[in-house]
Amino acid sequence: MSGVGHTFSFSLPGGKPPSTARKIHIKRLYDIVQLSMQRGDLARARRAFAILAQCKEVAWKDLWKTGLSLLGDSPTATDHKRLDFLRTMLLQHPDERLAILQELILLLITSGRDREALDELELYLPSLPYSDNPVLHTYAGLICLHLAQPEPDSSEAPKQFDAARLRDAQGHLERAQLLDPTATVPQVFLAKISDLHARKDQTTADYESDEEGMAVDRTGQPRKKART
Repeated sequence: MSGVGHTFSFSLPGGKPPSTARKIHIKRLYDIVQLSMQRGDLARARRAFAILAQCKEVAWKDLWKTGLSLLGDSPTATDHKRLDFLRTMLLQHPDERLAILQELILLLITSGRDREALDELELYLPSLPYSDNPVLHTYAGLICLHLAQPEPDSSEAPKQFDAARLRDAQGHLERAQLLDPTATVPQVFLAKISDLHARKDQTTADYESDEEGMAVDRTGQPRKKART
């Protein structure tokens, strides 16, 4: 029994036209997964996906995006479960590692785990193909910029951004812009970093000027500048 005359709404990743009744049923099952997701019937989609993942004809690792979507929409799923799923896929699906890493970093960022996300990026970015990926460099630049922000305190002294983090942010964003000149996010934040540098220089100059103006000698008179 061939798939001729059968109409399918979706194609399995890497799938070929079905040539047996079993393969036709598998294709139908994949259609059920996708249509159920589109209609918001996630319970049905999960049941169909669970059956599909057990079929030996299906490369279930290629369906990681579908699995992540179903897991993300589950009311019982936590960020921890999603992160575990993505880390498992990183190890078991090397052909899709770049795309999976992007999803992992984005999930860490949205979960408020910026330092952990940066640790992951610093592990992968030194090597290809990750070093040539503008999205990963953009993520790294934005995280470094966020972590460079000064901690709030009660001091009246001007609060400065962490210089090392700011340099790292600028370096990653410049790399992202070089790799993809059409990307707007690196351009916008590089302009913000340039503005930060300008304000830092002006604030430092104003603060030093105020300090000099307030300097007095022991008699209470303004301190005279030494002649040169």
